[in-house]
Amino acid sequence: MSAAVLILAIGNPSRGDDALGPLLCGRLAEWLENAGLTAGFELIEDFQLQIEHALDLVGRQLVVFIDAGQNTPAPFIFRQIAPSTAIAHTTHALSPEAVLQVYCQTEGGQPPPAFVLCVRGEDFGLGEALTVSAAQAADQALDFLAERCRQPELQAWQQAQR
Repeated sequence: MSAAVLILAIGNPSRGDDALGPLLCGRLAEWLENAGLTAGFELIEDFQLQIEHALDLVGRQLVVFIDAGQNTPAPFIFRQIAPSTAIAHTTHALSPEAVLQVYCQTEGGQPPPAFVLCVRGEDFGLGEALTVSAAQAADQALDFLAERCRQPELQAWQQAQR
């Protein structure tokens, strides 16, 4: 049986602020453990989204994709997304919307409600450390995620969009 909420954190820890997804994944896992909420959540960390991630959506009630964005409004955005066949200009193999579209094509139905949490990054250079501004944005994003995890309901998440 799958956990009700899936969190897919994307990014490369060796590329500066691209580490925001994996960083938040680790910090959220620790927070969920301390809050006694691990049973309702599954966290997956990967360098980039692939078509196989569509299968991870099966049986979920909510999904959130966490990633870093270079031109994202500070400190982060949180918005609901829908399946899309549009080609995205991204450094990743697939966009979150494309993963939802693959789900539609392979599963023959609509994917679970899905959201993107995109945290603003500044420097994505190979071998660079996390920037101070990205670390501050990560702190704010973690607080925001913790609130969503306390109330993992579609309506509450829709009202929290920003």
